[in-house]
Amino acid sequence: MATELTKLLNIKHPIIQAPMFLVSNVAMVKEAMKGGIAGCIPALNYRTLEELREALKELKEAKVEGGSFGFNLIVNKSNVKYRAQLEVICEEGCDFIITSLGSPEETIKEAHKVGIKVFCDVVDLKFAKKVEGLGADAIIAVNDQAGGHRGNLSPKDLISELVSHCNIPIISAGGVGQKEDIDRMLSYGAAGVSVGSPFIASVEANVTEEYKQACVEYGADDIVMTERISGTPCTVINTPYVQKIGTKATWLENLLNKNRKLKKWVKMIRFSIGMNATKNAATKATYKTVWVAGPSIEHTDAILPTKRIIQKLTG
Repeated sequence: MATELTKLLNIKHPIIQAPMFLVSNVAMVKEAMKGGIAGCIPALNYRTLEELREALKELKEAKVEGGSFGFNLIVNKSNVKYRAQLEVICEEGCDFIITSLGSPEETIKEAHKVGIKVFCDVVDLKFAKKVEGLGADAIIAVNDQAGGHRGNLSPKDLISELVSHCNIPIISAGGVGQKEDIDRMLSYGAAGVSVGSPFIASVEANVTEEYKQACVEYGADDIVMTERISGTPCTVINTPYVQKIGTKATWLENLLNKNRKLKKWVKMIRFSIGMNATKNAATKATYKTVWVAGPSIEHTDAILPTKRIIQKLTG
């Protein structure tokens, strides 16, 4: 299935295994490359720069023909490790970087110096045109079906608008749980898809069996959007704990977010607290179950090896 994305990354299938906080790892990406797709890991999944460097080295050694790998960078001020992470990635090398939650200008400039492609998360045409103007190699169009931080437009509306006004490949993110979904995104004009939630329930994922099993047992109707994790609307499974704490920001958080001097620090603190809560829920037994996922878990019916998940997606 040749598309602009398969040509751009030299992969067999137009699929990126989406970078997922805590979930994505080297083992998953190795299997992704063996399966003829691209794999991506958030740089924030590594506590130290040395761990990030070792992951890059391991993936370079494991790379196969028809596979590709990259890393995701949070490029706003909430990520104090950003510049050091970018430096390590550029030093070691990979096929692509996906930027999220901020301006990709510096990342594009530095990555292009060493031949690394840069794809940028966007949720609307305004930001798509901005990143295209900065030199992005492709756009990750995050729609309203995405897991985690999502957009507001439907896949069809977002893809159609971006394809009509942009001159670089559009990669659709959100709403893909089966092969029919991929075919649908391509029919709208997408060059490929970024798929995350189906891989949470993979054998290779480092999260708890409870988290994986939740993706099997819950469905699309059980996904809700919350403001209580990172300060940015985020989709999670509507567990009893999520129902208990609610999904709206508190009056105090809303008040502090309106203060120009405090807004930056409030966001950083909220981001840190939210990420710690998500980490605990994903990696250890706790009643505070905040499990990030998208509605595409509707098609997850078993915990499977990554290899088998790819086979289901590609037919």
